[in-house]
Amino acid sequence: MYFTTLHGIAMSSAAGTAIGLLIGAAVVGLATFVYHKIKGEQARRAGEDIVTEAKKKADDLVKAAEVEAKAEHIKRQEQFEKATAEIRTEHRDTEKRLAKREDNLEKKLDTLNTKERALEQRDKKIGEREREISAKDEQAAALVEEQRQTLLRVSGLSMEEAKRQLLRAVETEVEQDAAILIANVLNEAKETAVQKSREIILTAVQRYAAEHTCESTVSTVDIPSDDMKGRVIGREGRNIRAFEKATGVDVIVDDTPGVVVVSAFDPVRREVARLSLEKLIQDGRIHPGRIEEIVEDTRKSVEKEILEIGKKAALEANVGGLHRKQIELLGRLRYRTSYGQNVLQHSIECAFLCQIMADELGLDGRLARRCGLLHDIGKAVDHEVEGGHPQIGADICKRFNERPEVLNAIAGHHGDIDSISPYTPLVTAADAISASRPGSRRESLDRYVKRLEQLESMAAGYAGVQQAYAIQAGRELRVIVDAGKVDDATAFKIARDIAKQVEQELTYPGEVKVTVLREVRATEYAR
Repeated sequence: MYFTTLHGIAMSSAAGTAIGLLIGAAVVGLATFVYHKIKGEQARRAGEDIVTEAKKKADDLVKAAEVEAKAEHIKRQEQFEKATAEIRTEHRDTEKRLAKREDNLEKKLDTLNTKERALEQRDKKIGEREREISAKDEQAAALVEEQRQTLLRVSGLSMEEAKRQLLRAVETEVEQDAAILIANVLNEAKETAVQKSREIILTAVQRYAAEHTCESTVSTVDIPSDDMKGRVIGREGRNIRAFEKATGVDVIVDDTPGVVVVSAFDPVRREVARLSLEKLIQDGRIHPGRIEEIVEDTRKSVEKEILEIGKKAALEANVGGLHRKQIELLGRLRYRTSYGQNVLQHSIECAFLCQIMADELGLDGRLARRCGLLHDIGKAVDHEVEGGHPQIGADICKRFNERPEVLNAIAGHHGDIDSISPYTPLVTAADAISASRPGSRRESLDRYVKRLEQLESMAAGYAGVQQAYAIQAGRELRVIVDAGKVDDATAFKIARDIAKQVEQELTYPGEVKVTVLREVRATEYAR
């Protein structure tokens, strides 16, 4: 019973719980329904608002798109109209050009037609003229033949004889004209050649303006005292004999104070002797053994120096391919002089003068420079070998296979043989230019004084000349005339006459300037 009661209570409790749950679920479902309904209503209203807003925006976008489309349409239409207008303008311009070109073509066609008609008329006239000329030629030929027959009958000559006489007459006339033409051409060529040669020589001298001084070759040795002369001579003259035997020179010991003179034809030997004697005097030990030792050392030193001098000369003149013997001979020219002019320096100057003149004439400047440098090489040994230095130099260079132009220039620069190339007269001219420049060579005092006296006496012989002075070593003549007797025009005439007389009567290197002075002085004294 108790259990049944408990079971009933339990069943009642479970039923109540179930009912409660059902009621709770119903309430929850109802609440959920209500909630969803409220939310749905809100969502519906929100959706309507969104749709309304979207429609509004869509309308705005459509309107904006329509406005933009209209604006784009208007813009495109304007661009189209502008492009169309430009195309129309271009078409109109093209039409105008075409129309103008057509007009020009029509004008040209008209001109061509006119010219064609004119040419046709001219051809017609030319044809008529040719027929007339042909008829006249036939008439002329008939007349010439008639005259020829008449001349043959009158002269009694045949056709061949008449031709020969006519040809002889024409030949004589042509020969005379040719002779006159040749004479004129030769005279003109001579004048042009003289003027051109002067220009070339003046250009060469001006471009190579080397300084020149006359050298002295007196070989003297200074000694500190006269007692040293006795030591040089030695006991019974053994020192001086040993020295002369070792050097091959003559030693002159005279009364001249402080000087011993060395004399020899060989300039190198003389230089070796001079240097050896200076070393002996400086050393103080003078005896035959020491003399031989010093002389041998000095000779080796001089030979080495000669070779170096030759190499420097060849390098300075820019002449290559020389044999060692040729270089040595060039170095020996350093101790050789001609009328006081150093031969090596003279040869280098001739080399440059030859090159300058050869360049002006369009010749080979290098070959001309070689000819000029070697032209006096024979002077290095002319005291040892018989003959003139041109032939000696040519024989030496021939052994070293020099070109024929070089050999001819060396052998013929003094006119001993005929020239076979233009380089020989170039060397001759360069040699004369170098030798005749002021100060290059030394002349004797008597000859110098005589030339000055001749210049002064020659000028003093003209009327109106008061005084005449030769100055600048005879390179200028100053003439003072009486202003009361000689006017300006006469002064110019006197200067010209004196210059011509000097050219005709005197021989001199270079030129002589004649200056005539005419001066009027007015003097008063204030007291």
